[in-house]
Amino acid sequence: MAGGVKKPVNIFKLKRTGEPKEIFNWRLWFAALSFSLLGAARGVDEGLISGAFNSKHFQNSIHYSSYSTVEQANIKANVSAMVQIGSVGGALIAFLLCDRIGRIWATRQLCVLWIVGIAIFLASKGNLGAIYAGRFIAGLGVGQTPVVGPVYIAEISPASIRGLCTCIFTGFVYLGIVLAYFTNYGCQVNMGDTAATRWQVPTSLHIMFAGVIFILTFFQYESPRYLIMKGQHEKALQTMSGLRRLPPDHEYVVTEINAIAAAHREEVEMENTGWLSILREIYTSPSNVYRVSLTIMAQILSQWSGAGSITLYAPDLFHLLGISDTNTNLLVTAIFGLVKLVAAVICALFLVDVIGRKRALLLGIGFQAVSMIYVAGFLTAVPELENHKTDPHVMTGSQLAASKGAVAMIYLSGFGWALGWNSMQYLLTAELFPLRIRAFCTSLAMTFHFANQYGNSRAVPNMLLPVADGGISPLGTFWFFAAVTILGGVWVWFAVPETAGRSLESMDRLFSLPWYKIGRYGNREAEAQDERLVGHGKQSDEKGQGLSEEVETAVTKNEMADGKV
Repeated sequence: MAGGVKKPVNIFKLKRTGEPKEIFNWRLWFAALSFSLLGAARGVDEGLISGAFNSKHFQNSIHYSSYSTVEQANIKANVSAMVQIGSVGGALIAFLLCDRIGRIWATRQLCVLWIVGIAIFLASKGNLGAIYAGRFIAGLGVGQTPVVGPVYIAEISPASIRGLCTCIFTGFVYLGIVLAYFTNYGCQVNMGDTAATRWQVPTSLHIMFAGVIFILTFFQYESPRYLIMKGQHEKALQTMSGLRRLPPDHEYVVTEINAIAAAHREEVEMENTGWLSILREIYTSPSNVYRVSLTIMAQILSQWSGAGSITLYAPDLFHLLGISDTNTNLLVTAIFGLVKLVAAVICALFLVDVIGRKRALLLGIGFQAVSMIYVAGFLTAVPELENHKTDPHVMTGSQLAASKGAVAMIYLSGFGWALGWNSMQYLLTAELFPLRIRAFCTSLAMTFHFANQYGNSRAVPNMLLPVADGGISPLGTFWFFAAVTILGGVWVWFAVPETAGRSLESMDRLFSLPWYKIGRYGNREAEAQDERLVGHGKQSDEKGQGLSEEVETAVTKNEMADGKV
């Protein structure tokens, strides 16, 4: 080995003494921002579809008024939720594409599916079959975004800011929502309710975002961790060097690549290759089983806490709470999107890497619980309003004040959702798993995400119906959301460990305790293991101080190219 290569440093010491300032560079932020734009896919759709569906032109084109009340609820639910059911399939195939063709090409193909689906939807001319088909195909692309985006971002980000970088993805979910809400509002005010452009112009946001993301992929590096997995060690070293803006033989770059290569080699030595061995690795390891159950429960509890359906059906829910004027309703809905965007920014910049994932999640769940209980209590106190029998303009003074309070609580629930569940469901999923099973487990988690989102978005219009029509009424719906939110908070307290500041290759240490102790004591045990490793002078890969053979070869080739050897 050439003498120009510095001795690798211990990554636990790096975490404590600081990292090279060069790693926080424009290339890293450009990559994080480019892939975070994928978050806008869900945000744009959730923000657009209810407002677009409620336009007079769209409803007239599908002869909406000719159906019964229950049939109308079913049609609205099907149109709104068809992207979610398509996303289940998208999430299922995302891991295959991520691991077969790479994170970059996976992004390009999902953008194509996304654009084709929306084009079919726009050209449907009121044909419900074409509307369903177009939104389903778009969902196949949209469903891959929360797999490809967070996985890529987590894999290129330094441990100290991985939470911030991944939460940028969440921020773009809300940027998409805000743009969608305000576009709906602007088109309603300026184009009227009967023009086709009223819903077609906002829907074109999908194509704009997909096109921009597709173009940006040609300016990005492939994930170094994916390259290591494919045996391209020299290219992985060069890519990491480019991302970190440090020379290939710099101790930080060499140590990071060495840890990734050693962790992957250890995974491969433990199991054979192939998807059957991946399943075997997941379901025969108690640690991996716990991680899978953790991410699946997070998806179930987060989706049925109700905040996602509030985003999707915000105009209808604000109308339910007393805001009957269409323009005012859309404006209040747009402000709701802004509140969620601000919450996502606060979470990304000040909380997720500062107070930790678990505290931020519990804080957000607390806000949600208070909000849901208030709204449920308000609807219980004013049952006439939920049945649309009370004109908001003739409510008593106390009822009107309580109505405004309920609207404020919907805002607070959005703030809590952005702060807690919606950020953590992507971040925890992307960072918990070993490299070899990361894409598969993220796909599995996102499949449950979209399956539950579909079930929730499909069910809510029917849940809001009166009991006589087969629903549980609005007040029953919000009491249900409140109960699930509280249950989620209890589960997080006992089951979810803290992952902030920990390298992806050291996550295993959080899960070395028995399952019933991991949530409360897993982080303390992991820190103790870190200290023991530092005390013995070991590397993060727990195999000693030397470079792996693959990384040593790659560094030597780079040195030869630079004339150092």
